[in-house]
Amino acid sequence: MGNRDRTQPRQFRPELERDYARSPDLGYEAAESAGFVSCLAHGFPTPLARWHYHDEYELHLITSTSGKAFVGDWIGPFKPGHLVLTGPRLPHNWLSLDTPDEGVEVRDLVIQFQREPLLHCASHIAELSELDALLERARHGVEFFDMGERAEQHWYRIKSAEGLRRLTAFLDLMCDLAACADYRLLSSVQLQSTGDDESIDQIHAVVSRITDNLSEPHSAAAVAAELGMSESRFSRFFRKATGNTFTDFVNRVRISRACQLLMDTEQQITHICYEVGFNNVANFNRRFLELKGMTPSEFRKQSLARFRDVRTG
Repeated sequence: MGNRDRTQPRQFRPELERDYARSPDLGYEAAESAGFVSCLAHGFPTPLARWHYHDEYELHLITSTSGKAFVGDWIGPFKPGHLVLTGPRLPHNWLSLDTPDEGVEVRDLVIQFQREPLLHCASHIAELSELDALLERARHGVEFFDMGERAEQHWYRIKSAEGLRRLTAFLDLMCDLAACADYRLLSSVQLQSTGDDESIDQIHAVVSRITDNLSEPHSAAAVAAELGMSESRFSRFFRKATGNTFTDFVNRVRISRACQLLMDTEQQITHICYEVGFNNVANFNRRFLELKGMTPSEFRKQSLARFRDVRTG
């Protein structure tokens, strides 16, 4: 690609991947042959390596090169064997930093599958409920460890199969992913099941209050009083539902929102600090470093790598 036209504003927001752009010339399976599950293999550099999102779930395996991965508000390293499942409309990109001059023929092995057909089938086929937790985690991006070799074997079996045999090969892969206990969530925070509808409703009300009013002060004592609980009982209740203390959860949500603003806008870091609810820059920088392993300015600098020109070779 040539140099970006500097007279045009930088496109911060991720690009929506549409069906008409999925050309077989880029490695996609032809629309008439791809069904519920589709396979994609491509090298690097490629126009497919961009900050984008789509309506499908995507399982993404890196087979060569290393670099920076961008999944939602997470930035981290990747190398061969890196395996990530992203949920619908979760932005992502993988940028290789050690590509040889001639490029690499195959860097990415990808499986995309549609959301609605799977949800519809799950409402009628009880066994598919075993995938519920996996698909919920995928909303945040899930990185699986020590699964790369097995996932590559699954990919080639799925790619070589058609019709019902492709579907059964895909379900075999999903069984392995659902059973994998060695993983981490990449983007933002995750709620855990509390086991009853009333508790879930209460937690969602609290979380919505936090996320909708980030710039306002939030205290466990005030929320506990509103729910008619003692502060100690509320703290246990909240930690069970979120895996975090109330204060840690508020900080995580605020930092997650700050990441989005750092990636998607050109607002000054000081302005972002106060917009997401921190009352001083030093505390903001400290919490950001604790959660992201880098300062806000370093995070913004690395996020801009998403827009680095990709050579067409």
